Amino acid sequence: MRVEDAEVRWRKSSATNGGNCVEVALADHVAVRDSHFPDRALLGFSTHAWRSFLSELKISD
Repeated sequence: MRVEDAEVRWRKSSATNGGNCVEVALADHVAVRDSHFPDRALLGFSTHAWRSFLSELKISD
């Protein structure tokens, strides 16, 4: 998966702590990257998979 910065808006996690950050970009899919190494590989998810993931996090809280 390749995501160009001009195509999406990257958002840092609101749970950022001590500089250990992930960033998420929403488009027709969801991309996740390490903010310290933005040019390295991305994790890609379908929007359905991402929503399921977030739903499980909320349940587990």
